[in-house]
Amino acid sequence: MTAKRKYTSEPIGEVRVVRDFLPPPDQLAFRDEGVKVTIALSRRSVEFFKSHAEKNQTQYQRMIRQLLDAYVDAHARPLTTRSSGPGRVTGRGGTLKK
Repeated sequence: MTAKRKYTSEPIGEVRVVRDFLPPPDQLAFRDEGVKVTIALSRRSVEFFKSHAEKNQTQYQRMIRQLLDAYVDAHARPLTTRSSGPGRVTGRGGTLKK
């Protein structure tokens, strides 16, 4: 059991104003831009995610989205392009176009 605090009207001492250091709410709740897709999943996969989502009190679609995002983060590589040199354009098979 916790003891109740008794407050008095005694002086609290020197007071100083602290600068607001928290970001505004719109910077706290950012979301990636979503793209709507239609996908056919196996019944087994959907049942798995629905079951685990219910146990964790979340949405199964959110779990699938987070899984895909984690996969992309783990396997994403920077995109590179082949260069055929300055001002050169190659066609199919690497042949030089004029």
